[in-house]
Amino acid sequence: MNALFEKLFRLNDHQTTVGKESLAGVISFLSIVYIIAVNSTILSDAGIPLEAGIFATVASAFVGCVIMAFWANAPLILVPGMGINALFTYTMVQSMGLSWQEGLLAVVISGFLFIALAFSRLSAKIVSSIPHSLKEAITVGVGLFLTFIGLQKGKLVVPSENTFVALGDLSDPFVISTLLTLIITIVLFIRNVKGNFLLSMIAGSVLAFLLGVRSGAEKGQSAGSVNDFFSSFGTLSFGAIGDVAFWAAVFSLTMVLIFENIGLLHGQLGMMNQGSKFPRAFQATAASALLSGVFGTSPTVSSVEGASGIAAGGRTGLTSLITGVLFLSSLLFIPFIKLVPDSAIAPILIVIGALMIQNIKNINLQDLTEGFPAFLIIALIPLTYSIADGIAFGFIAYPLLKLFLGKMREVSMFMYVSALLFFLNFVLHYIA
Repeated sequence: MNALFEKLFRLNDHQTTVGKESLAGVISFLSIVYIIAVNSTILSDAGIPLEAGIFATVASAFVGCVIMAFWANAPLILVPGMGINALFTYTMVQSMGLSWQEGLLAVVISGFLFIALAFSRLSAKIVSSIPHSLKEAITVGVGLFLTFIGLQKGKLVVPSENTFVALGDLSDPFVISTLLTLIITIVLFIRNVKGNFLLSMIAGSVLAFLLGVRSGAEKGQSAGSVNDFFSSFGTLSFGAIGDVAFWAAVFSLTMVLIFENIGLLHGQLGMMNQGSKFPRAFQATAASALLSGVFGTSPTVSSVEGASGIAAGGRTGLTSLITGVLFLSSLLFIPFIKLVPDSAIAPILIVIGALMIQNIKNINLQDLTEGFPAFLIIALIPLTYSIADGIAFGFIAYPLLKLFLGKMREVSMFMYVSALLFFLNFVLHYIA
């Protein structure tokens, strides 16, 4: 077996062993396994049955990790991305009016576009043409959006007619459970405990049970049949393919996919001085994103948590293969995953949001031609409840400010075209 792994993954060339790679794969899995419950819960807000969301999350993670293992031979973990799942559910479906079946078709088409770019020479040019400040602002804005969603799911803030949102009822057992779980989540994360999010989710579920809080499954809201597990597989709808909103969703999703994955892949491959693997890793990520729509979930991305496996010594695709196999085995624990309440999931969203917000330090806020468009993205993503609209305002404002201040040469042609497309999208929406 060792000889086979050596032949497939060139372990000696990477100065690693089967033992090191296996341990790194287990650590990566424990760091990211929480995504099964979190992603399926967010997908359920789009109307996808919880069981189908769990299956789609596991299947896409397994296939994505296998593709990364054998095509790129990199220890990177592909799972449905936080932020992109919010874009799918809360922007494309809830705000833009697509059904989840139409949204999955948009995921597949975005995947095709992503693949076309990944296998061409245009990717490097497009990456360099997007201002650094806007890339960072998207991350920060999505972080605030996830935080807001987490606060809502945990009932720490509730809708209010007078003030938009108001503080939740602190005497509510659900809110108490959320707050206690949030404290546990923060402490475990700060202390860098292995599998911190998984442990906090388990602890939060136990606390919720002790306080009398029940998940939707326990209340009988998600008691589905076996067929429900596969109800989103291959369920694509072409009903909105002629609508402006559909293509606006495809455009926005493709942009976010490209920007986010480029940043993640460069960062993680840089940790190992394996930058030469970027082209194939980028291509593997694109193929996995396309297949995600077929399986019935929002697109996969290279997870930040995969860095834990790299830190543990993972250097080849064997790490991601081990993680993928562990994801597949987690299907045996679906009955337990369905019992996780929102009060145990909300704190994870809040902490992830806090981590993403830290990127604001990389934005030059002193130069308002850079800082103000970034500010628009950061503010409008959560306030409009739309990642796409927030990005659009920033991408339109950036070239306009540069143009009016005589700095038009600082803007790439791609940015001018993108601004025009975003503007036309707003105009067409207004006319419609």
